[in-house]
Amino acid sequence: MAVFHKDKIRNIALIGHGGEGKTSLLEAMLYKTKAIDRLGKVDDGNSVSDYDQEEISRKMSISLSMAYVLYKDYKFNILDCPGFFDFEGEMVAALAVADAAILVTGATGSVPVGAEKALEYCAEKNIPVFVWVNGVNKENSSFDATLQAYRDKYGAKVIAVELPIMQGNTLTGYVDVLSGTAADVNGNAIAVPASLQGKLAEEDGILMEAVAEASEDLMEKFFGGEEISAEEKKAGLRLRFAAGEVYPVIAGVAVDKQPALTALFDHIVDLFPAPGESVKHGYTAGDKHADMEIDESGKFAAQVFKTIVDPFIGKLLMFKVMRGKVSTGDVVLNVEADETEKISAMSIMRGKKQESVDVMYAGDIGAFAKLNYTTTNNTLCDPSDVVRFDPIDFPKPVISFAVSSADKGSEDKVFAGLNKMLDEDNTFTLEKNAETNEMIISGMGEMQLDIICKKVKNKFNATAVLKEPRIAYRETIKKCVEAEGKHKKQSGGAGQFGQCSVRFEPGAADGIFEFVDAVVGGAIPRQYIPAVEKGLREAAPKGILADYPVINLKCTVFDGKSHPVDSKEIAFITAAKLAFQDGCSKANPVFLEPIMHIDITVPDSYMGDIMGDLSKRRGRILGTDSVNGKTVVSAEAPQSELAKYATDLRSMTQGRGKFSTTFERYEEVPASQAQKIIEDYKKRMAAAQ
Repeated sequence: MAVFHKDKIRNIALIGHGGEGKTSLLEAMLYKTKAIDRLGKVDDGNSVSDYDQEEISRKMSISLSMAYVLYKDYKFNILDCPGFFDFEGEMVAALAVADAAILVTGATGSVPVGAEKALEYCAEKNIPVFVWVNGVNKENSSFDATLQAYRDKYGAKVIAVELPIMQGNTLTGYVDVLSGTAADVNGNAIAVPASLQGKLAEEDGILMEAVAEASEDLMEKFFGGEEISAEEKKAGLRLRFAAGEVYPVIAGVAVDKQPALTALFDHIVDLFPAPGESVKHGYTAGDKHADMEIDESGKFAAQVFKTIVDPFIGKLLMFKVMRGKVSTGDVVLNVEADETEKISAMSIMRGKKQESVDVMYAGDIGAFAKLNYTTTNNTLCDPSDVVRFDPIDFPKPVISFAVSSADKGSEDKVFAGLNKMLDEDNTFTLEKNAETNEMIISGMGEMQLDIICKKVKNKFNATAVLKEPRIAYRETIKKCVEAEGKHKKQSGGAGQFGQCSVRFEPGAADGIFEFVDAVVGGAIPRQYIPAVEKGLREAAPKGILADYPVINLKCTVFDGKSHPVDSKEIAFITAAKLAFQDGCSKANPVFLEPIMHIDITVPDSYMGDIMGDLSKRRGRILGTDSVNGKTVVSAEAPQSELAKYATDLRSMTQGRGKFSTTFERYEEVPASQAQKIIEDYKKRMAAAQ
């Protein structure tokens, strides 16, 4: 394998809505460059980049995958991203190392939600985007209508650099707007069709205006009426594209006996930025933060952006070399783990196939194997020049389920598998809820979590089961009562005796639990007062109504009795617990539920649906704000009503809405809900027996 330097490398992420043809485009690129001799299809389960068992069975991309393409003397590292919203983290990882993106969109005359979200993210991160309109050969498809839909939404940023030549539903060639010439699908020169002459002149005018803004010289030529050459147009367009200021658009066909990619490869060579020309990579060295120049002359530094877990070969770590070079045999430092690693195996990837290489230079993307301490978001660098790259900011989980093993005795196997999957996907978490004693798995959506469990089954032969997690309710009392607890046990020899009178009332000083000793005259000997407190403290977390902790409880012990021989610490602990159960059950006990603060970001057109839905969830609107052209609704709602809000919000807004929640406080549960909590508790107790 030849060695490639940064000026001959193009790192490209394929992004867009699910099902628009990203994986098919990569397959066509591999086929056209003779990297593969047979054109695979997503529907047939034999494409290069969709090789996971779940991807094949579902006929959709689930994980970020990579394949390289060689064209002329260039190397294109293509990162194929899933389009489904649950796997947004895969796109985020790819765009952290890509220097440009190709947005794949269908010729449907509309802008899909996935395309909107991808373009929004790229604009935020200043990532150049090239638009490839797929499927112009389909019935009722229209390149012109699709181009107009993107212009209606993104204005003058959308620039057509090619116009498709159609004969019925067949793409037979294209007109190059930059040069004003035409070619057939094989690149052979043909005359510009008369039917496209007017459209060419119109699009050339739009292109010229965009190009003129690239430099003062071009601006002067444009306003002076001087001719701007095709090369000058290309150079100006390249500058504006690399700056993320324009979206060049072309058309093609990915799925056909002979895919038609027109001049896509030449556009990648001529227009796409080389590593370091567009996207900047922030890093910290000592106390200095800066953007790193992609430079071969410096000492080695790289960032790991994706981990692939394989039960047979272990972890495969995808990385981008940011500085210097790396060779097999090198010893490098993992900055986060503060451990050295020896590079014993290094490869470039084409789907699941790995090709060993001995050296890689700044700007290139590859994969390490057999590293002990390294995972996603780690920085690897030369030990003599330590740097740390800014971590990739993955989206936070928005939905949670309790996870357990389907087979008793296999819990360890399930959780071991899930823990290994944590390396592969940074958008889900696994942790134990100390209050409910459940293992909680949280992620971006129900499909993502279901697929993670399926992967654990496929890779580690362990079956995980998901169910809605229990809510961590609280209990409290609403009135003041007095109760007596008496423990007496006599069974030969020394007995046990303890009696205490306790006043229970709401209003603990710390809001949780307060104990007051008001015993006078030695009714309870001083040495047994701590035992009474201990009994009450042990009883409070186990609740009265349904085994939930009692809070805001003030307990005052004011009287009792003891026996000179039989009184013991354990007797007063037990007596205190008996007093607790008797007293609190008569003190009007109620449930308290966690109330969450929720911020929902949606386009204005969905405001009515959001407001109506929140009222059904017992929510309260606190206010609205406008941020970046969208409305942010601030509200409060019970946690129990938000269990599947991620799925419901996606449905209400066609995927355009997002939200975040934080715990606010506890509030009393309505009587209608309290009975449901008790019934659920009884069911759990019956199932546990």
